Amino acid sequence: MSECTHNCETCGQSCSDRKAESFLAPMNELSDVKKVIAVVSGKGGVGKSLVTSLMASAARKKGFKTAVLDADITGPSIPKVFGITERATGTDTALYPSVTKTGIEVMSVNLLLENATDPVVWRGPVIAGVIKQFWTDVVWNDIDFMFVDMPPGTGDAPLTVFQSLPVAGIIVVTSPQELVSMIVEKAVKMANMMNIPVIGLVENMSYFVCDECGKKHYIYGESHIDEIAEKYGIKNIAKLPIDPEFAKAADKGDIESCADMLSEFADKILG
Repeated sequence: MSECTHNCETCGQSCSDRKAESFLAPMNELSDVKKVIAVVSGKGGVGKSLVTSLMASAARKKGFKTAVLDADITGPSIPKVFGITERATGTDTALYPSVTKTGIEVMSVNLLLENATDPVVWRGPVIAGVIKQFWTDVVWNDIDFMFVDMPPGTGDAPLTVFQSLPVAGIIVVTSPQELVSMIVEKAVKMANMMNIPVIGLVENMSYFVCDECGKKHYIYGESHIDEIAEKYGIKNIAKLPIDPEFAKAADKGDIESCADMLSEFADKILG
């Protein structure tokens, strides 16, 4: 073996001192984002966007400067739940996020489309490129916490977020069904493979409180969230009930009015 020159770029040898290649995309030079938290799910339809918006709302209510990067390019719902209807603005060199009623900065592909109902029929590399552009081209203004609403699953788009953005931790969203629990474990294992800590676990649609008897009814079966949390050493968990008020608030674009629903969970996550 030839003598080490300590220059990994020109060396073809494999050794313990070789630096791992970084795929991190550069943040826009005018941006300042202190901490990025990704909200993920093993499958669609479990409430990932709801948890993202509730966490951002809770953080904002606590006085943090907060942002949401909507990385779910083919299924963007963040502008709708926050009631944002105007398109994002930009120049030849930068894009500027829209701002919610309470001051949360938001960027989503739906803020760039001519019509919010236009489908995004793009292949994986194009979607990955757009996700990166939301980090490199958008001017994020002095953000304490950025929440990334991830696309569901463990495929190309989530991998782009994990590799391109400096994700400090992830929140995994699940629902009570046994099948979903298995899929959640896939998401947790993917995070472990990427060396990103799972900082919280949220079970959505966990139970329903009857108006008449006041008892909790487990519509989708008994919860498995505590078992998963114990298995993987996840300390912070939350259980969200089935509540029609969530749907009403989201449909009206007033999700920020529900900021208290994850307040205690947010306290543990945000410190």
